[in-house]
Amino acid sequence: MKIALCQFDIAWENKAANHARVGALLHGASSLCRDALIVLPEMFSTGFSMDVENIREGEALATENWLAETAVRFNSHVMAGVVNRDASGKGTNESVTFGPDGKLVARYQKMQPFTLSGEMACYSPGKELKLFDCDGMRVAPFVCYDLRFPELFRHATQLGAQLIIDIANWPVTRIDHWITLLRARAIENQAYVVGVNRVGRDPKYVYNGRSLIVNPHGDVIADAGNGECVIGAELDPQIVINWRNDFPALNDIRAEYSARV
Repeated sequence: MKIALCQFDIAWENKAANHARVGALLHGASSLCRDALIVLPEMFSTGFSMDVENIREGEALATENWLAETAVRFNSHVMAGVVNRDASGKGTNESVTFGPDGKLVARYQKMQPFTLSGEMACYSPGKELKLFDCDGMRVAPFVCYDLRFPELFRHATQLGAQLIIDIANWPVTRIDHWITLLRARAIENQAYVVGVNRVGRDPKYVYNGRSLIVNPHGDVIADAGNGECVIGAELDPQIVINWRNDFPALNDIRAEYSARV
């Protein structure tokens, strides 16, 4: 399967500007994006804002409709971060994926809001994983801080995940952790792991990208560097299957210590 990662400088709480910027970047890399899984960062249309009422989708669904239209335009799946609100009034930090027909394929709610930034006070944690099939691969979406909790990734693997994707707003001060954890999650789960980050700055943080595609051996096969760009790769599910057969470490998981998520 083809995958394309779009890394860019998010305009603060400006959906129209971000839709336009991403649209231009994808158009400029149309050969990478057509018939692919296109992945955009966490809260890509607003930035990592705690102002739920101002940035949530609401009835207009401006960003979700734009994502659906983009999926149809490129005959691709499109995964990206949006904000909605639950019955309690708190926000839901979500990864949504739309298929080439423009229909919703998966909606995952971030299970680990980032307490240190105040996210837990504004957003409710999700309660379950959401896996889906895409071009012959079983895909598990995650959001940013989830990356620090390996039990979530292990459970996704036990549910059949071959490709695990973390969309993020991950600041430059902890970028070495980002790179190390993405590679670790790939190695320990014998899966492709993709991390899509942003560049630029918001009112609190500075970001330097480093969106990565990591193979099941932990090797980085694509690195977006520090600027705006679209990068891509071809992923082969048979590589996951072969490595898990050749080195069946997952068969040695101790059930009594297995994560219960």
